[in-house]
Amino acid sequence: MAREKNTNTQAQNAPEFLAWHVTEKGEKTYWNKVGAAWSHKDGKGYTLQLETFPINGRIVLRLPLEDAPQSNNEGRA
Repeated sequence: MAREKNTNTQAQNAPEFLAWHVTEKGEKTYWNKVGAAWSHKDGKGYTLQLETFPINGRIVLRLPLEDAPQSNNEGRA
């Protein structure tokens, strides 16, 4: 029988980083939130949970902002 991973602990803890898919079209840059990251208890790694898996562009991990908008597809410089 496969082990079941308890994700309730992660759901209760705010992520340390948000994962953003960044693409550039012309002079505009688009950031779409695609996941989050939590540090391991031993401090030697991170768990990255992606809601989608982009095939182009890049993934950027950033500290969450308290006033960050909840919508996707927001332009950033």
